Amino acid sequence: MKEKTAEDFMRLALREAEKARVIDEVPVGAVIVRDGKVISRAHNLREKNQKADAHAEMLAIRKASSKLGTWCLDDCDLYVTLEPCMMCTGVIGLSRIHALYYGTSDPKGGTVDSLIQIKTIRHIGTYPKEIHSGILQPECSAILSDFFREKRKKKKRDRNEFRKAQ
Repeated sequence: MKEKTAEDFMRLALREAEKARVIDEVPVGAVIVRDGKVISRAHNLREKNQKADAHAEMLAIRKASSKLGTWCLDDCDLYVTLEPCMMCTGVIGLSRIHALYYGTSDPKGGTVDSLIQIKTIRHIGTYPKEIHSGILQPECSAILSDFFREKRKKKKRDRNEFRKAQ
């Protein structure tokens, strides 16, 4: 049997992102892998759960910790479609994720390589030993761009309908 690649696991994260998109959540998906096997997967549920911390990464880490019976995930890798935010980056470090793979950068909120370069802040705790970016970047970027484009179109349609009704 062929060993799975980073792209294979990112495709699984993209499937999770699609689940989020279908329920009108920001389409971000995450997968945690240990020894080539998927331990957990999750997608954004912030709106559905009405919880600010219901990001894909946070939910995947919670599931993996619960399944493995430990908070320390130092033998696990995380695949996520979007560069993690500050909250998620902190929890990724605190849970000692071994390697982080992300699909597309987040210039507005990413704190791995964009707003902050996590590798340069050594005193905040254990950060991932490896960071890999740009895994299936076009696909990861497209699902987000398409989602927000549709959101803007809907907002414009709603605004126009409201004006017509007056």
